[in-house]
Amino acid sequence: MKKSVKKLAVFFLALGAVFSAFAGGSKDTGKTQAPAGQAAGAALKVGFVYIGTINDEGYTQAHDKGRLAIEALGVKTAYIENVAENADCEKAIRDLIDQGCTAIYTNSFGFMDWTIKVAADYPQVYFGHCSGYKRAPNVSTYFGKIYQARYLSGIAAGLKTAANHIGYVAAMPIPEVIRGINAFTLGVQSVNPSATVEVIWTNTWYDPSVEKQAALELLNKGCDVIAQHQDTTAPQIAAQERGAFAVGYNVATANAAPRAYLTAPLFHWEVFYVDDVKRIQAGTWTSRAYWEGFSNGTVSLDTLTANNAPGAADAINQARERIVAGTFEPFTGPLTDQSGTIKVPAGVKMSDDEIWNMNWFIQGVIGTIPQ
Repeated sequence: MKKSVKKLAVFFLALGAVFSAFAGGSKDTGKTQAPAGQAAGAALKVGFVYIGTINDEGYTQAHDKGRLAIEALGVKTAYIENVAENADCEKAIRDLIDQGCTAIYTNSFGFMDWTIKVAADYPQVYFGHCSGYKRAPNVSTYFGKIYQARYLSGIAAGLKTAANHIGYVAAMPIPEVIRGINAFTLGVQSVNPSATVEVIWTNTWYDPSVEKQAALELLNKGCDVIAQHQDTTAPQIAAQERGAFAVGYNVATANAAPRAYLTAPLFHWEVFYVDDVKRIQAGTWTSRAYWEGFSNGTVSLDTLTANNAPGAADAINQARERIVAGTFEPFTGPLTDQSGTIKVPAGVKMSDDEIWNMNWFIQGVIGTIPQ
């Protein structure tokens, strides 16, 4: 997800108070009704406000697959791409409404306040905001438990590394990225306790040159597997150029760096979008907080390539089956932070709320979280 770094300090102060209402999967609020003015079964036109481009080989491309799935239902759609996390978002939303859209989805965290603002002016329009926590009678929030797939990708990386030193090109120092790094590291440690994961922050979501340079810096430090949390394939390309290996993100990108690519955590936004549109059409829509993972197909791990280590498929499949069955949660104690302080006691599972708000690194991560 995309997030504005300028207000991180404010976000960290507010997160604990507000995200508890979001975490915990898909929930109807029980206090809202579908927007007046959209009769059940009435024709819809659905609009999307995108932070990136539909061919970015990453986050926005994954969302656009969801838009295409809506079109396959016979529903008209429209989209505006490359929208900045400022007043441009408000303009884009209003432009889509002027084009006749009666449902709007905005796919970046930094779009949250603009979505809420416009929604108040158009109570008859349905809204969905990806990754945020503010809702209204006509505004839902939605995201995927991608950390589950991150954990599995960590298993692939942990089995592949020969240096026991893995690099992670990280976007913004926010809970979403932090829990992804931690989940990945836990996956690494589950099969290779000696391995470490070193983090470099780029403060970007889509900047190929910056993200490639960060990957090269990690490779220069001796990392032989690179993971990432950005929308470009630049870190994967850097790994291939150096004879190393890489874990992608958002969509399958094996063709971008075929000699390096191991796998990637994937989003399947169509699972949410199709469900939400069908609720609108049926007249059963209510504002909700949606956070789902493997259990309903919102996230997955890409097919493993031949670059993976022997035994990777079996180890990953076993872990996935346990997660889906509910017999294993990656964030289960004992978990210690970088200082060795126990954060989660042995046998205790972190709650969805605690996972959603995570703002500390586990032991085994090299790097700091900027404040």
